[in-house]
Amino acid sequence: MSVKLAPYLTFNGNCREAMNFYRACLGGELSMQTVAETPVSAQCPAGMQEHIMHSMLVSGDMVLMATDMTGPQGYLQGTDMALSLHFGSEEEARQTFDRLAEGGRVIEALAPSFWG
Repeated sequence: MSVKLAPYLTFNGNCREAMNFYRACLGGELSMQTVAETPVSAQCPAGMQEHIMHSMLVSGDMVLMATDMTGPQGYLQGTDMALSLHFGSEEEARQTFDRLAEGGRVIEALAPSFWG
């Protein structure tokens, strides 16, 4: 099985600033997508349109991802980091998800999404 692990950080409206700082320190290629650039933009308030929906910094083998988007509870310090698993195939992802979900509580099911 081929799997890579990447941290996914959540910021409280300052994701763009933070990711530009990390790029200045770590180098690499930085991509960012705002809320306005996504299919869910119409569901978000005007004040959120320039928030970062998804960003990714790639430098060599390092991948760091981040967002300004929070769950319905809003930004909660201490819940601002997740781990993203990247698999070599959809089958590997499905098998691993099923094993992790067994006996656990699934917060978000594995499903196609507009971000990948």
